[in-house]
Amino acid sequence: MALMNWWRMVTLREREARHAPGEPLLEVSRVSMHYNGVLALEEISFTVEPGERIAIVGPNGAGKSTLLKIIAGVLTPTAGSVRVYGHGPQGHLCIAYIPQRNQVDWNFPLTVADVVMMGRVGKMGLLRHPGARDWEVVRRALEQVGLTDLAHRPIRALSGGQQQRMFIARALAQEAELLLMDEPFTGLDLPAQEGILEILERLRQQGVTVLVATHDLDQAAAYFDRVLLLNRRLIAFGSPEEVFTPEALRAAYGGHLRLVSIGGELIAVGDTCCEGG
Repeated sequence: MALMNWWRMVTLREREARHAPGEPLLEVSRVSMHYNGVLALEEISFTVEPGERIAIVGPNGAGKSTLLKIIAGVLTPTAGSVRVYGHGPQGHLCIAYIPQRNQVDWNFPLTVADVVMMGRVGKMGLLRHPGARDWEVVRRALEQVGLTDLAHRPIRALSGGQQQRMFIARALAQEAELLLMDEPFTGLDLPAQEGILEILERLRQQGVTVLVATHDLDQAAAYFDRVLLLNRRLIAFGSPEEVFTPEALRAAYGGHLRLVSIGGELIAVGDTCCEGG
């Protein structure tokens, strides 16, 4: 996906939706999705409250990417609804969606600061040039993710971890309240992954809600408040202890998952491939 096309789909909104008092931050109700007659998601329902960190896990082709795109308003479900503070996702400037890195054209001639400034477009309007406040917001966002020195670097020259930090900075510049991240840790070494997790912890302290699609079950258990176990339908949703049971894991992964007992602890060894959209 070209970076500019992704930006137009996700960042530009005709009118900002207001938040309805007393409504959950995110309510997904009986969402189903078909692609050319093939079932991708079946009657998915769950609710997320402000400040939560949710890991979405499941095997390759489980529908994780599709679910995030529906929540972001990039895709329209075949059936069911998504509500963000009581309204559909279209028109919400509070939603920031970070796609898988392989869906972005990294040769597009943009700098890091250019991409982060994209987060301001919904606030300032398409035809307005960035003002002093917009650039100050961008500066602070870059500072929060440790990319101040790379502001003028072309995006093609970034490492994988720096790319993810740049997109988080764009979400910060957008003043997002709901951050959707599709496989952000794939292809990153351990220090880069830990750096992203540290940033997500700081976002939690700022009240930002984060949904992350991941294949790493250990990471999901260690760093996230709740886990949504998915394989086209919702298998389980709750704390890691509630979700990562042998029965639920077998229901989600089937023959692709092996449960191995090591020292009395149950370890899940299974599909670790990227979903690929």
